[in-house]
Amino acid sequence: MMRKLLLLTILIALPALTGFAQQKPDFSGTWKLNTSKSDFGPLPGPDSRTDVISHKEPSLTDEVSAEGAQGKQQYTIKYTTDGKEALNQVNGRDVKSTLKWDGSNLVVNSSFTFNDNDVKATMVWSLSPDGKTLTVNVHYASAMGEADQKLVLEKQESAPTKPTKAP
Repeated sequence: MMRKLLLLTILIALPALTGFAQQKPDFSGTWKLNTSKSDFGPLPGPDSRTDVISHKEPSLTDEVSAEGAQGKQQYTIKYTTDGKEALNQVNGRDVKSTLKWDGSNLVVNSSFTFNDNDVKATMVWSLSPDGKTLTVNVHYASAMGEADQKLVLEKQESAPTKPTKAP
């Protein structure tokens, strides 16, 4: 009898646990690059970068502002998480990308042309368990060679809104 009760309890709890495990994280927020925790590999990294991400399944928009040796850069990237190809302009370049879930990580596969070379980039976005750190691991591959980067972005606290007084 006890064995049947235990089996019944497991069968009832299993769908709830499966649903919980399948929940996807929300990447929304304002994220600032921590250059000391990031690793740009052989490629030059920015001195500063801020990403403002709006994530409402299946849409994800990333507004990027960065400054560094290459000057000031600002661009907006729009994706969908269903694997459909998205075409974006990044610094005057056409970038074709697909974004899909791999567990709780987002995988972005992109292709673009740089100095007459076709480049493939694979980015894996992952959130820390507390939701305060976004890590983006990037692998670039082209006829020029391969390179890896790790970008560590920290979530910024929202400024509290002040209540407005009625006149």
